[in-house]
Amino acid sequence: MNTWFDLDKRLFKHFSYTLMLQLIPIFTISSYLVYEINIKLFNKQMVYYFIAFLAFSVALIIPWRRIMWWFAPLFYLVNLGLLIAVEFVGKTILGAKRWIELPGIHITIQPSEFIKVNVIMMLAYLIHKKPPPENGYGIFQFIKLSLVIVIPFIIIAKEPDLGTALVLLITGYGILFLIGVNWKIWTVLLILAGAGAPIIYEYGLKPYQKKRIHDMLNKPSYQVRQALIAIGSGGMEGKPKENATQTQLKFLPVSSTDFIFAYLGERLGFKGMVTVIGLYILLIFNLLFISWRHKRDYYIKTFAIGLAFLFFVYMGVNIFMIIGLAPVVGLPLPMFSHGGTSFIIFAVIFGILQNLIAFKDYSRYTSDEKITMQTKATLS
Repeated sequence: MNTWFDLDKRLFKHFSYTLMLQLIPIFTISSYLVYEINIKLFNKQMVYYFIAFLAFSVALIIPWRRIMWWFAPLFYLVNLGLLIAVEFVGKTILGAKRWIELPGIHITIQPSEFIKVNVIMMLAYLIHKKPPPENGYGIFQFIKLSLVIVIPFIIIAKEPDLGTALVLLITGYGILFLIGVNWKIWTVLLILAGAGAPIIYEYGLKPYQKKRIHDMLNKPSYQVRQALIAIGSGGMEGKPKENATQTQLKFLPVSSTDFIFAYLGERLGFKGMVTVIGLYILLIFNLLFISWRHKRDYYIKTFAIGLAFLFFVYMGVNIFMIIGLAPVVGLPLPMFSHGGTSFIIFAVIFGILQNLIAFKDYSRYTSDEKITMQTKATLS
């Protein structure tokens, strides 16, 4: 009884309340817009919030530091197995094979969503096990860590789901960049990437992916044109709901999911868009500050950097896609667009990070420490 009381007391003593409070205005604005678009979607969103809260709560109380040594490799291998299984038993939706349907209950899961948690967790475990030297990781350790990122990247890109694959790649290497890798390795990689880009474009991309890049550089697609009309019509202050014709008359596609930022511009104008971008920037800076504050704790540092990069990449690609500066890919605005899986995944990562912050001393979780404390109490 006292042990659980002490556990709860320590948890909420070191809990990063600021990090959680920063999410509330994002949830509030998102819920308001989804409610206006479709009340049924709003009701589903509330269910997703509840499930995400449960997922966050479970992730918050699991003793990650005690189980990471076996859970991270096992979870990673299981998810790689699921990604490979998609190729053979996956369900195809809208031309992409990304889902596995659970037999008997007709529920589909998307392993590529879970691999984001896997990769961050596996990198955190390996970096914690062998921290970088003063001049950064050398080539052999860099290759070892790169395999954790590149293997799922190749499998996911083949589904095809290049958007999610690139998010994984950028996030993984973003973590390594801030953790510390010798600068000579980055220089060589940049040269190789620049030289290989034309070859990758010509032989590595599918025709529809090339078309999206062509549309971005030339004439925008129908979705982007409607999004730009919505944003432009919103002006500085935005328009009343009944005058937001792009959304209300269904000209703007997927206005509650991938293109919700365009509806934000139509309804709340330039000021609303700047406000939401500002909220994301503050959240990202706070995560980077947490990583700097706990720079000697590579579990916290890796998860904080990983979460910051996920927000940055998702936000950047989604907004650039809507205004025609990036190809159209299925990436939502993080924890803002209507949807369940991505939202729940972010909630789990937040829960793990909060747990690692709260129990930054490994001894708080070990039975040896409890025995030591009991022994001291008996002797006194």
